[in-house]
Amino acid sequence: MIRYLSLKELAERIGVEQRTASKYKLPEPDAMIGTTRGWLPETVDAWNAGRPGRGAGGGRKPKDSGAASA
Repeated sequence: MIRYLSLKELAERIGVEQRTASKYKLPEPDAMIGTTRGWLPETVDAWNAGRPGRGAGGGRKPKDSGAASA
């Protein structure tokens, strides 16, 4: 039998809250049961490995200390 991960299990696997995961652009589900999506663990792992890490995009630039460099 094939075991699919629910949204809750997907969130636990990548270390975020379920409501946070529900806001992500998730990979296409590997299975649908009614309106419930299911993902294979390897699908989630591949998708998660390709996501940008923390700090992607640069964020805010550090404040200039005002000191001129020589």
